[in-house]
Amino acid sequence: MSAEWKQIIANIKEWVKEAGAEQVKRLDQPMEVKSKSSTIDLVTEVDVWTDEFLRQKIKASYPDHSILTEEQDFHEGASDYEWVVDPIDGTVNYAHQFPMFCISVALKYKGETVIGVVYAPKLGECYEAMKGEGAYLNGNPISVSQTDNLKAAVVATGFPYDRATDPQNNVKEFNAVILKVGGVRRTGSAAIDLCQVASGRFDGYWEYKINPWDFEAGLLLVQEAGGKVQKVKQEKGYFVLVGNEPIYTELQDLL
Repeated sequence: MSAEWKQIIANIKEWVKEAGAEQVKRLDQPMEVKSKSSTIDLVTEVDVWTDEFLRQKIKASYPDHSILTEEQDFHEGASDYEWVVDPIDGTVNYAHQFPMFCISVALKYKGETVIGVVYAPKLGECYEAMKGEGAYLNGNPISVSQTDNLKAAVVATGFPYDRATDPQNNVKEFNAVILKVGGVRRTGSAAIDLCQVASGRFDGYWEYKINPWDFEAGLLLVQEAGGKVQKVKQEKGYFVLVGNEPIYTELQDLL
């Protein structure tokens, strides 16, 4: 499989860099922004363009593969492969011209994620991982941090769009963590947060109510960088927790 998967990674990187260049080009131009389920759950015309661009690339090269993307319905294929794509993770950031946004592409084989690529075009950072082959940032190997004390740790999290109307809004959990860690960061992109854990910049991350296109690529990156990961399907979306082993364990106890 590895030779085939390496070619797939090469294709993904080519596609996301082409799409990312278009995203950066359009970033400073007037754009159409619509609300989805709430006033802060946004979609831009660039999300839709990127989604369609990547779907067409995948269909042209791998017509029998299934495709799940954030902006379109599930495309059923005949093979054991399924793509999971977020055209822009961090759409609210993108709509506000804040550079913390990325394209996240994962490939699953028989239900298991085997390839993950996350490209943050404005940051110039391309993260990639293949099952059993380690994790890389711009071609250089990365690994999770060595921090072993929560008081020294920098962790990341996020909050759901319906936080004002649903009591499962991560506020109680955030308050349980904030006084026990060195710092908390909030980038507005789950995929970027996961990549920061994989590269050792953050020591841990957790979030509720996120979707597979937000985390599948990033979870593989953290695993291949030596981290621990957990995903739990809940009534609304997934709970995800990652970190290096000691920080993961301490966060799990708090949450």
